[in-house]
Amino acid sequence: MDWQAHRPTWPHAERSRFVQAGGVRWHVQQAGPLGPRVLLIHGTGASGHTWRDLLEPLAEHAQVWVVDLPGHGFSSLASGNGMSLPGMAASLHALMQSLAVTVDVFIAHSAGAAIAAQMVIDQQLTPQALIGINPAWLPLPGLAGLLFPPAAKLLALTPFVPQWFAKQASAPGMLEKLLDGTGSVLNETGKALYAELVADPEHAQGALKMMAAWDLSQGARTLGQLRFPVHMLVGERDRAVPPAQAQLAMGLLADGHLESWAGFGHLVHEEAPTQCVQYLATRLSTTSL
Repeated sequence: MDWQAHRPTWPHAERSRFVQAGGVRWHVQQAGPLGPRVLLIHGTGASGHTWRDLLEPLAEHAQVWVVDLPGHGFSSLASGNGMSLPGMAASLHALMQSLAVTVDVFIAHSAGAAIAAQMVIDQQLTPQALIGINPAWLPLPGLAGLLFPPAAKLLALTPFVPQWFAKQASAPGMLEKLLDGTGSVLNETGKALYAELVADPEHAQGALKMMAAWDLSQGARTLGQLRFPVHMLVGERDRAVPPAQAQLAMGLLADGHLESWAGFGHLVHEEAPTQCVQYLATRLSTTSL
């Protein structure tokens, strides 16, 4: 995505900078001078904009970093296996090393939670907590779990598909259908920002390549290795990641905590940012920092 073209309308653009690390040119935002060091990680197909209403309020409680994942938003694609789960975890770790930041608390949405967990295990990190919002830890159940990665790989490798996908996603009513699949209801600002994302072929290519390389077959094993508090906040109307998966995760975690909110979907942090900040601030205040 063209930063100069989107900068005038992008949330917290004044906090943005670009950092080269781990083979990726990262779009990074930072706020907050004091407190625990917190990294916010978005999910597939989104960008750091998803935290727009949480960044400043959380900065009153912590030092907060927001990133666009490789190939998403304004961050460049990663080469080789860099769009896979371990690849993203490794390059994100390289970024935080470049920034000289040791993460105390991960706050991650959907697939971002899997990246955080992978990063912790692969790099032998010792955070104080991981907070997953509608976390996608485990393979999708049923036929979706079997077909999703191969279908995405086919689309990602087919020439002109990203341009076609972006054009289709920009058609009238298509964005509403995509958002409806999350079970969330966003305000006009949120819809407009997602409209900018889905209309961009580079962003579409990044999302497709990430989905094509995604493999959660070791998700259960990864969760079983986490030896620190793992909190889950789940919107019960989530249509993207079945809320029942959080219950499965609870049986795998050594120190798991689950809170479910009725009336919200996959993007609960965008639907109810004030309540989410309160929830997150409480967890930050109780970590042993």
